[in-house]
Amino acid sequence: MYIVFFGAPGVGKGTQAQLVASRNTIGHLSTGDEFRRNIREGTGLGKQVQNIVESGALVPDELTTAIVRDALAQEKFANGCIFDGFPRTIQQAKDLDAILAESGSAITCIVNIEVPESEIVSRLLLRGRADDNEEVIRKRLAVYHDETAPVIDYYYATSKVVTVNGNSTMEEVYDSVMAALGLNVA
Repeated sequence: MYIVFFGAPGVGKGTQAQLVASRNTIGHLSTGDEFRRNIREGTGLGKQVQNIVESGALVPDELTTAIVRDALAQEKFANGCIFDGFPRTIQQAKDLDAILAESGSAITCIVNIEVPESEIVSRLLLRGRADDNEEVIRKRLAVYHDETAPVIDYYYATSKVVTVNGNSTMEEVYDSVMAALGLNVA
């Protein structure tokens, strides 16, 4: 199973991806976590990513895809993966399709989580990360609308997109995600 969790920053895709992964024994790949791990460990990729992430801009496709390809080699993703924060551009979506095709796989489902923008800003400010101030959040949302939102149109052509209302409790959203995936609630 290869599932993409999609939506603007702060909609809860990371939380839901973690819940689905942990309760259903599917590997969870968060590009944000991979970026932060590479930055923390001072890897070559991490040094390239640090300034980009702190400015609120998107990491270039080639660099993001390299990080994802490297992460997918881990044993925990041998039987599938939940992608959280990837793909964010149409090129990354095409790259992911190609990476999965190399092993005879394909995306199973894209879960599009929607939340009103005013709620997103509030959530991100409460999260309290160093790179979460209102100016950076608004820039990140503008980048999302300009560069990332078109990816969902790319995926709509595959008939694999399900949309879930993320403006509810964590458990209610989880139940909606599981229903959309056609899985039993665990």
